[in-house]
Amino acid sequence: MAKSRTKAAYMISAVAEQYEIHPQTLRLYEREGLLAPSRSEGNTRLYTDDDLERLEVILKLTRELGVNLAGVEIILNMREKMAAMQQQIEEFVSTLNQELATRARTPAADATKRSLIPVIQMNAIISRPAEGTPRPKDPKDSPRDSKRVKERRA
Repeated sequence: MAKSRTKAAYMISAVAEQYEIHPQTLRLYEREGLLAPSRSEGNTRLYTDDDLERLEVILKLTRELGVNLAGVEIILNMREKMAAMQQQIEEFVSTLNQELATRARTPAADATKRSLIPVIQMNAIISRPAEGTPRPKDPKDSPRDSKRVKERRA
């Protein structure tokens, strides 16, 4: 389908001949927003290697898979979004690996300081009430219990 590409940009007639399509088809793809070739000073359409790769995807979808142009647009948009998400995931993994490497190099006093998620020491929270919080009374000192004690003594 595609021949070797050595030039930086191709005119519409060369692309149409290379892919065996009519130049009006390329203009239609541009009008529908599927292709966006650059323009020369004389307003001639110039197709880059990236444009040709995109055209190959469009032609495969339409010719081999029978997808209409609306479907092609949706598929191309989804491919772009997936590529962007893949880039974000790769950046996240890279950042995470850097953070893990940094934490592995720096010694920490205990494991809670090295954790990625802060760990709360529950025994410290339970043993120390917050300031201004009254301490719980001893159950033996409650009025209900003192009443029972008096009834038993009587």
